[in-house]
Amino acid sequence: MTPTATPRTPALASQALSYEWIKFRSVRSTVWTTAATAALPVLGAVFVAATGSLQPDDTVLGGSLTLSVVAQMLAAVVGALVVTGEYSSGTIRTTFAAVPRRGRVFAAKAALVAAVMYVLALLSCSAAYVVGSAMLPDGRYAQGDPLPALFGIAASFAVAAVLGLAVGTLVRHSAGAVTTVIGVLLLPSLFGPLFGDAERWIAGLSPTAALEKLTQTSDATADTVGSLGPWPSLLLVTACTTALALAALLLLRRRDA
Repeated sequence: MTPTATPRTPALASQALSYEWIKFRSVRSTVWTTAATAALPVLGAVFVAATGSLQPDDTVLGGSLTLSVVAQMLAAVVGALVVTGEYSSGTIRTTFAAVPRRGRVFAAKAALVAAVMYVLALLSCSAAYVVGSAMLPDGRYAQGDPLPALFGIAASFAVAAVLGLAVGTLVRHSAGAVTTVIGVLLLPSLFGPLFGDAERWIAGLSPTAALEKLTQTSDATADTVGSLGPWPSLLLVTACTTALALAALLLLRRRDA
């Protein structure tokens, strides 16, 4: 009797990622929120340049990416919806039936949202910077350093999306997850100054803080986003998001669908 071949792990991982991609592009709320995430930075650049609302001490890069913070919040919302939508509709049971290893499902979702948001953010924020540079008067504002900052900005979007996925996995309810993840993005900057010498760590715990530093906006003061540099801040929020994602994965494996 000929033994049945067992699929290799890379093939199973690729299959799980393919399933997630099909679901991702089939849900309207996810598609439209992703589209808004990509459109906002460019629209913000056009608005700022057309209205001349850039602060004198700001940079072209920072002004062009004025709406990137809102776009990053939407990226986190996308991450949350990727999992909460399945809990709301009950299709999460079908997903776990098709791919019994829940860790593989979670990893596929995380890889998908991180990759999609990274690519979209890199393209969108680069386009916003080009538009801002073309529309704003030459020599009036400092340009800022777009490279390698744009790659870090795109990475902060990917981190925010994984953060949203982790929160969505923990909360399992769309409205609750969206509210929670937006709070997680905003609260460190609001409460950081209350912690005295620890402010540089607390205020810099959010992907939003890292994003504002990377865009080199004049709004990125130590009182609002912490005193860590942009790249250390990005590493810090990536580490915190990874820890939260691991906690979400552990809980996902232990509780019922």
